[in-house]
This record gives sequence, C-alpha cells and structure tokens, in this order.
Amino acid sequence: MLEALSTPLNRQRTYLLLALCAALAVVSGVIGISDNPPGLLCAFLSAVAFFLAFAHPWKTTIQFRRLFRLAGLSFIVSVALHIVFDLLAARAGHPGLIRGLLNGAGAVFFVVALLLCPPGLFVGAVGAVIMYWRTRHPHSSTTPA
Repeated sequence: MLEALSTPLNRQRTYLLLALCAALAVVSGVIGISDNPPGLLCAFLSAVAFFLAFAHPWKTTIQFRRLFRLAGLSFIVSVALHIVFDLLAARAGHPGLIRGLLNGAGAVFFVVALLLCPPGLFVGAVGAVIMYWRTRHPHSSTTPA
C-alpha cells in the first residue's frame, strides 16, 4: 500500500483512482443496486478502482496472487460470519438492541462478501495474469526490420 504513495506519479494515480472509486460509488448509490444491473456494475467498478488505487504500482505476480488468495479467504470468512450473525440474531428473541446489532453485523459481512471480495478476486487474477505475461514476454528494445 505504501508503494501507491511513494512517488508523485504514484500518488497522482492513486488519488485519481480513489476519486473514480468515489464517483462510481455515488452513481451506484443514486441509481440503486437492488436488482439493478447498471447499479451493480457501477458498484463493482467502484470496488475495482479502490483495489487498483493501491495495487497499480505492483510489479510481480506474487503480490497479485496474494491479493487473490486474501480476497478468496475473505469471501469464505465473510459468508461464514454473515451466517453466524444471522443465526445469533434469530435466536436473540424479541426485537431489541442486541438483535439489531447482530442483524447489522450480518448485513455488513454480507456486503463485504458480495461487493468487496469479488472485485478483489478479479483484480488479483487479472493482475497476476498480466504480470506473468509481462515477465515471460518482455518488450524488446529493438524493432523488427
């Protein structure tokens, strides 16, 4: 993450990608994401821009593979925690503060599993493939005659 802020060019790209992330998040919020493919696409692209804001200076496949694995693990953990909090909320009894907090925590983990983990998987997979391709097929400095 510190690489994204290490040089003026990296900072400029990071801020631009974060601004794009915020703009797409506002657009997805305005048009809605409930059963709305354009809104879901804007939310997905917003999360992709967020991940790219910090991953754009990475130069190795290992970094992108690590992101891919972490996003996959986060998906599994978030889904499990969503289920656990929903079950605890159902057993909490009558509506009240505890049930509301448990439902809220379940909703947060649902949103993380649905809206943050898939873009992380996408950026990790595509970045790893691109970096693998770049290391195997470097640009030659001479042009063919």
